[in-house]
Amino acid sequence: MKIILDTNILVAACMGSKPANTIVAQCLQGLYQPIVGTTLLNEYETVLLREEIFVNCRLNATEREELLNIFLANCQWVQIYYAWRPNLIDEGDNHLIELAVAGNARYLITRNTRDFHNAQLNFPQLAIRTPENFLQEIFQ
Repeated sequence: MKIILDTNILVAACMGSKPANTIVAQCLQGLYQPIVGTTLLNEYETVLLREEIFVNCRLNATEREELLNIFLANCQWVQIYYAWRPNLIDEGDNHLIELAVAGNARYLITRNTRDFHNAQLNFPQLAIRTPENFLQEIFQ
């Protein structure tokens, strides 16, 4: 099953969130096929380098970079050829929907599900879930 992990999920995994850790670990085990594209990769790299976010983090910068590299080695690279622009509340999230559509992802996992409500374009095949809701839905 193809999924997209919003950057906040990788941050949460680094910070020790059990649901985020579980999903990342399951991606590394091959249970899910994470999808990544240019914009999401840039976001992952930029955010994971922000020391102010990770003051109380169990992983240092080198360990976060190593985790990202291992995670990316398990990702499918997808190029976006058509911009759908669902016009989300947060313009910075539009690329996630575009990546999901281009990569035929079944789930977009994020902590900010409210940012994806009331989009001008809807894609019924794409489910947007928090990590907790995703895990609950998958294991039912």
